[in-house]
Amino acid sequence: MKLTYYPGCTLNTVAKQFDASAKKSALELGFEMDELSEWNCCGASFPLTPDNIMGLSAPTKVLAQARKAGDTVMTLCSVCYNVLKRTNKVIRDDTDRRDVVCGFIEEDYDGSIDVLHFLEVLRDRVGFEKVKEAVKRPLEGLKAGAYYGCMLLRPFEDMGIDNCEDPTIFEDLLKALGCEPVGFPNKIECCGSHLALGKDNEEIVTKLSGNVMQSAAGSGAELIVTSCPLCQYNLDGAQEKLEASMPGYRPVPIVYFTQILGLSLGQSETELGLDTSRWDARPLLKEKGI
Repeated sequence: MKLTYYPGCTLNTVAKQFDASAKKSALELGFEMDELSEWNCCGASFPLTPDNIMGLSAPTKVLAQARKAGDTVMTLCSVCYNVLKRTNKVIRDDTDRRDVVCGFIEEDYDGSIDVLHFLEVLRDRVGFEKVKEAVKRPLEGLKAGAYYGCMLLRPFEDMGIDNCEDPTIFEDLLKALGCEPVGFPNKIECCGSHLALGKDNEEIVTKLSGNVMQSAAGSGAELIVTSCPLCQYNLDGAQEKLEASMPGYRPVPIVYFTQILGLSLGQSETELGLDTSRWDARPLLKEKGI
């Protein structure tokens, strides 16, 4: 099985370990990620005002290019997934905006491609049972908290990857890998997202991300799994401040779900990029005998 793959900007720069671990894991699970030969930034945010039609041009260009390659496009980053899927719905359902956007980018695209997240491919096309059968290094005893954030799930009527209030797709994957999933109240709360790009919003982002990490650590999570580079960045930064301001707070390693998947499939800690994380997960893995 070969699936057209849109990496997005971050996975080609600061999150290369996310991209590499996914590609190798995919091959071990029986499918190939065929990266688009030509792609551009998706815009990194979905335009929220109806009259911002030009904000749809960049993601529509990506969708049109992907449609030429097949009927499905897959991505890894939660933000890219959110932008592409919501844009695809607008182009499919709103003929007026579609005509303007497609005229501007000089493409004939009707919203007919299927936008998937890597997690959906694992659940719906590979199957978590097959993932479980492929595990070479069970992650038994590892208490992992699944952090969804907001981009992967909301708005539910547009995304539909899982129940937006009580999602389980992450936990089901973690169980297949042998982990002990740890639920925590803030697993679907926002980390501050794009507010991190503005210096004036640092206090807000620190508070939101800090609440997530305190919720996870307080519930017993020893490691956090995410699918969003921006979430990882915000949560990492918040932990640095928590460690400095809260005596006794122990930072929790934050990894991409493909890194933990690759680890269970037998990939080395070095090739997975675990040595590049701000909060090193390797001592925890050694302690667990993994």
